[in-house]
Amino acid sequence: MSIEAAAPAADTIRRGFRIGVSWQRLLLLTPALIILGVFLIAGIFADLLSAYDPEEIVLIRRLMPPVLQEGGSWAHPLGTDNLGRDILSRVMHGARVSLLVVVTCIPASALIGTLIGLLAGWRVGWWDRLLMRLVDMQLALPALLFALLISVVFGRSLLNVIVIIIIFSWSGYARLVRADVLSLREQEFVVAARASGASDRRILFRHVLPNIVNTIVIMATLDVPAVILIEAALSFLNIGVAPGTPSWGAMISEGRNFMTIAWWPIWMPGIAILLVSLTGNLMGDWLRDTLDPRLRNVR
Repeated sequence: MSIEAAAPAADTIRRGFRIGVSWQRLLLLTPALIILGVFLIAGIFADLLSAYDPEEIVLIRRLMPPVLQEGGSWAHPLGTDNLGRDILSRVMHGARVSLLVVVTCIPASALIGTLIGLLAGWRVGWWDRLLMRLVDMQLALPALLFALLISVVFGRSLLNVIVIIIIFSWSGYARLVRADVLSLREQEFVVAARASGASDRRILFRHVLPNIVNTIVIMATLDVPAVILIEAALSFLNIGVAPGTPSWGAMISEGRNFMTIAWWPIWMPGIAILLVSLTGNLMGDWLRDTLDPRLRNVR
């Protein structure tokens, strides 16, 4: 079979990469885009937008309520925590921590998982068995105990949190990409490329990878709330970021001891986590409906 004969088959599959914008769906996504934009601006420009140092301790103003509650002040719209630190400033700097974790962990995990999945799906046989056993070993690791070990040996830091999340996130991409490669390697356009003498590298990166980019992008988007929740959970358990770092999970952990007399140190970062997680899920669903040709015309 010639490459020209296989071209229509390849074009049919690659149509999934073309974005068919539905204005109705985009309109429904507008609130999520606004929320995402607010948190992006807050995280990137936290130093300029926050009125206080997020780590400044002023005990004289400890546990001040939000502005809408009796005793609140516009000087601290979201109130202060048990050490007198401004919660609004800490929430904005916590958005920076979450943003940094997302932009480092998700691309690294996707890259590692995609390369392993491509190799496992293309090199069937002992290569596939070896790499899939590696994935099984990673999935068998107790994530919480491993994170605790890293924290005890190397101390609490944002870098350790990023490393832990990458170690436990790449396997999902590897298994998904491998499944797609196994289905694509028998397609007519791949067979034609082999017959024309194209190298394995060229076939994988020129013909196969463009047809699975949609899947990778959708999974990466859906991973955003998961990564944020993992970072918050590690910080909540005191095995995440360094003490004093304005992280949403750490803020909830510190405020839980005062939840009977002050609800705002827990609720404010908790609402931030909820909104960002919901936004990530909405974005992932929209991308799936937009990029997947099988769902594009579903009403």
